Amino acid sequence: MQDIQDQGNQDQANEHGYQPQAVETAAQTYWRDHRAYEVKEDASRPKFYCLSMLPYPSGALHMGHVRNYTIGDVISRYQRMQGKNVLQPMGWDAFGLPAENAAIKNKTAPAKWTYQNIEHMRAQLQRMGFAYDWTREFATCRPDYYRWEQLMFTRLMKKGMAYRKNAVVNWDPVDQTVLANEQVVDGRGWRSGALVEKREIPQWFLKITDYAQELLDGLDTLPGWPDAVKTMQRNWVGRSEGLEIHFDVEGESEPLTVFTTRPDTLMGVTFVSIAGEHPLAIKAAQDNAKLAAFLEELKHGGVSEAELETQEKRGMDTGIEAIHPLTGEKIPVFVANFVLWGYGTGAVMAVPGHDQRDWEFAQKYSLPIRMVVVDRAVLDAVAEIQHDLSKGVGADPMRAALGGGNIDAYETSAAVQLIESFEASIQEDSAFTERGYLVNSGEFDGMDYSQAFEAMAARFEREGKGVRRVNWRLRDWGVSRQRYWGCPIPVIYCPTCDAVPVPEDQLPVVLPEDVAFSGVQSPIKADPEWRKTTCPQCGGPAERETDTFDTFMESSWYYARYTSPGANDQVDERANYWLPVDQYIGGIEHAILHLLYFRFYHKLMRDAGLVQTDEPATNLLCQGMVIAETFYRDNADGSKDWINPADVEIERDDKARVIGARSKSDGQPVKIGGTEKMSKSKNNGIDPQAMVDKFGADTVRLFSMFAAPPEQSLEWSEAGVEGMARFLRRFWREVTTHASQPDHPVVDPTALDAGQKTLRRQLHETIQKVSDDIGRRHSFNTAIAALMELLNALNKFNDQSEQGRAVRHEALEAMVLLLNPVVPHVSHTLWQVLGHPESVLEDQPWPKVDSVALVRDSLTLAVQVNGKLRGTIEVAANASKEEAEALALVQPNVAAFLEGQTVCKVIVVPGKIVNIVAG
Repeated sequence: MQDIQDQGNQDQANEHGYQPQAVETAAQTYWRDHRAYEVKEDASRPKFYCLSMLPYPSGALHMGHVRNYTIGDVISRYQRMQGKNVLQPMGWDAFGLPAENAAIKNKTAPAKWTYQNIEHMRAQLQRMGFAYDWTREFATCRPDYYRWEQLMFTRLMKKGMAYRKNAVVNWDPVDQTVLANEQVVDGRGWRSGALVEKREIPQWFLKITDYAQELLDGLDTLPGWPDAVKTMQRNWVGRSEGLEIHFDVEGESEPLTVFTTRPDTLMGVTFVSIAGEHPLAIKAAQDNAKLAAFLEELKHGGVSEAELETQEKRGMDTGIEAIHPLTGEKIPVFVANFVLWGYGTGAVMAVPGHDQRDWEFAQKYSLPIRMVVVDRAVLDAVAEIQHDLSKGVGADPMRAALGGGNIDAYETSAAVQLIESFEASIQEDSAFTERGYLVNSGEFDGMDYSQAFEAMAARFEREGKGVRRVNWRLRDWGVSRQRYWGCPIPVIYCPTCDAVPVPEDQLPVVLPEDVAFSGVQSPIKADPEWRKTTCPQCGGPAERETDTFDTFMESSWYYARYTSPGANDQVDERANYWLPVDQYIGGIEHAILHLLYFRFYHKLMRDAGLVQTDEPATNLLCQGMVIAETFYRDNADGSKDWINPADVEIERDDKARVIGARSKSDGQPVKIGGTEKMSKSKNNGIDPQAMVDKFGADTVRLFSMFAAPPEQSLEWSEAGVEGMARFLRRFWREVTTHASQPDHPVVDPTALDAGQKTLRRQLHETIQKVSDDIGRRHSFNTAIAALMELLNALNKFNDQSEQGRAVRHEALEAMVLLLNPVVPHVSHTLWQVLGHPESVLEDQPWPKVDSVALVRDSLTLAVQVNGKLRGTIEVAANASKEEAEALALVQPNVAAFLEGQTVCKVIVVPGKIVNIVAG
């Protein structure tokens, strides 16, 4: 019966050619009916957990999704063909702001919009043929998922790892709601247009800073992560060793404390900058209307470090004076818009001579700039002048050099000119920010950075004016969001007992989904019945927390839940079989938020006894963006009307560069905007569904793997997609034509002629290369290129002898298996066409290299004359140096170049080159 079915497949393939939709439907039906990619733990087999970052259910897949998930699918299928027990799951990161925005726009509840999108996107993923275990699917907005997140939070509260404090947020006074940074446009609320205020409100935090050193050290245990990601995380965690220094304040009992990593510049402090929320600023503003107005203005500024870095540096003198801890000098205290109250001490010692931001501020407000650090050349110049001056001159080398005794005698000396030039550049051009040697610093003169650090630390600690401190750039993770569509924070507020975690037997705290959503106030905040509850400690009336979790909470542990579907805890013992993730795939834009929280949450689960490993993922691959051409027309108001590439007729030159474009709708020219990341704003996105409908999923998968290395940007090209479709049709014809022959002999390596050996050698070289390119290097584009070269060789191979057909059959079977991770639907069908029963092709073993086939009977050697290539020769693989030399000297082109010359020397490098020296 199977023989009849296989013959039917062959006849259909020959009669109709490659029909992507029919081929893909048949393969997917077989996989679904046979539950091909469902997986269970199996201690007898090596496991491989391959995970692509889960998508937000926005409504439709984009090409970035297709690329990301195809990479994961290629790796997963390859690893299963290595005999491994492979887990590749999929789910939905379903909470978040876009659902709220869509709810306002479409007048529908966020839950309904989200679930509809999940249904549509799941069908799209299935249409792509990805080998997911759909039995493990979940949406993070479902109570059976987020209840375990709530449970972990209550446990962290009891351990003191979760705490509540005031923090600054963006507040829209018209809509009466907190705005995310991306909802603030030019300082105004995106919906109301009102000026946004900075407001302090209570929020929940997780103590990620308790794990700062471990997060830093753990990066050294991740050789499979990109260096760029590890560097970004190191910088984000930001370990810095410095001094905490106390400046006394005129009229105040408490000192002003600053932290600095550059105590060597302390003698250059000319003012202190404080945040607008600093108690000193607030106190000073009570009697200063201008300052009060400035503080009010600062409330409308940005709250992120990125915003503070790019905005204009502004400040105002508070009228308060601090006392320099070394000199006793009085220095002004300024409120500055670039100092964050929630970062460090909220106060910064300003050294305009040696910090560029302070230099710009000092220039703007005419504040003193002092040079107290110089490079080696300037220090040597100072020493030279000091040596010549009388011994009675003071110990300060810079003042001695520029103002002591008989300095007039040195006005024209090179040393003085160097010193004056250096100081002038600091005063007029920019700060000198490098580490160097101290000058104008009294007892610390001549010291380098390390010496000055130690000397000042010792003095301040001895005098009680400071202390050594390790500071971290990393802040505790604020997990509260004043939004509706998120996981409810499981806390109850009681007038008597304060904040109380919801008892475990009352979890989950379920978010109501059937709500009317206006976007002005959270439905759970507006619903007194939902808020009203009973205190679990005293039994008195209480209210629920109405904030929800940051959606990074859900995506920080989802990978672990996939390992334990249905577990009666966050995870169970199955997690220790699958974890860590062997290959994680996602964009580098997630390097310092998701990927850091991902590592932190794993350590929380480890310390809760839920998992055993220190890190969640062994290897990380960050795929590049998908980019495409942009086209536009200018509008009368100066804006651009972006036109989708699908609606443009494009003219290209012989190098495929765009040289002209016209709108398909009116035939008129449109402007070429260049190549950019696919985005809605530039309207240059390509609908994957349209491409799959036109070319088939395998063709789209093949192009996304062939067009660029995975870490680099992929430029979308429909012409390139058409090229991949042609390749698959050629491959299909090659296999079906061969399969129509009555028999398929077995290769006898001892009976092959030269041509058959050559093709078989190329086959096994290809197996070797593709195995390494996919398995180790993840260089999918070069693997596909090698398979294309093999197909070209097969097209030219016209040997219909018994062994000729045998070598062809071996090559085509290997090609089907080698291509299977990339084009599984085509491979599924063609495997049957070649005479095999229908099966899950991943259960077939990966082709093995026959080392005998790689041995060459003859070698091609390059022949150089006086270092320049003049020809090649074919020699037996075991030819002697004398035989290679003799053949090289009579090679026609070489002989022509040697005519009239004397051969002085012949150098033979066995297996590589013959170099003839003649004169």
